[in-house]
Amino acid sequence: MGTERMRLYLNRLHYPVTTLGPGRRVGVWFQGCTLRCPGCVSADTWASQRGETTVDAVLESVAPWLAQADGVTISGGEPFQQPDALEALLRGLRNIARGDKDILVYSGYPWEQIAPRVTGWEGLADALISEPFRAEAGQSLVWRGSDNQRMNLLTALGRARYAEWVEAARATLPQALDIFFQDGEVWMAGIPSPGTLENLRIRLAEAGFDSTTSQAHGSNPTPVFA
Repeated sequence: MGTERMRLYLNRLHYPVTTLGPGRRVGVWFQGCTLRCPGCVSADTWASQRGETTVDAVLESVAPWLAQADGVTISGGEPFQQPDALEALLRGLRNIARGDKDILVYSGYPWEQIAPRVTGWEGLADALISEPFRAEAGQSLVWRGSDNQRMNLLTALGRARYAEWVEAARATLPQALDIFFQDGEVWMAGIPSPGTLENLRIRLAEAGFDSTTSQAHGSNPTPVFA
């Protein structure tokens, strides 16, 4: 199937994203995740069969941003639950993202589970952050939600751009979240420190605003890997 017909379930696209990788980045959030890690701040991306589009439509949307972006970050949701669409998207991005623009992918799967597919990509992604979110593991590392998550460097560009960050502390960078206004909603990208969202909700309530977040609690259902 060509990319013009390759289905992809999408949560959102945005540029610039500055809190999920180095520089100003194009952000692509897949829709759908059965991992449902307790404490996940992106529960709005869990539901499946929503936001249906095609790989080509996504590539067309992000192409104008790529000329000025430093890289692309793909998250979710769980991208590896749409593995064919993910691979097609990566191949398309490589065709239109010239120069030293890196591609970073997030996954909640253990590296050993997705490594066979990733190693067959022949350098389509430069870096991949793997492992499920575990709140009890702590949160001290750059660009990771919990310290059990691993930054896997897959290409020469990935090693050049990310090697200094593999063990870097969050305190190395200013504490920040990207805040976007879109279609009457306010949403954030990045990895909030523990308690940040609750503190924000309290501050908004004190100012007279009602707010909800998608942060989720509860049990972790059986993972599904497509």
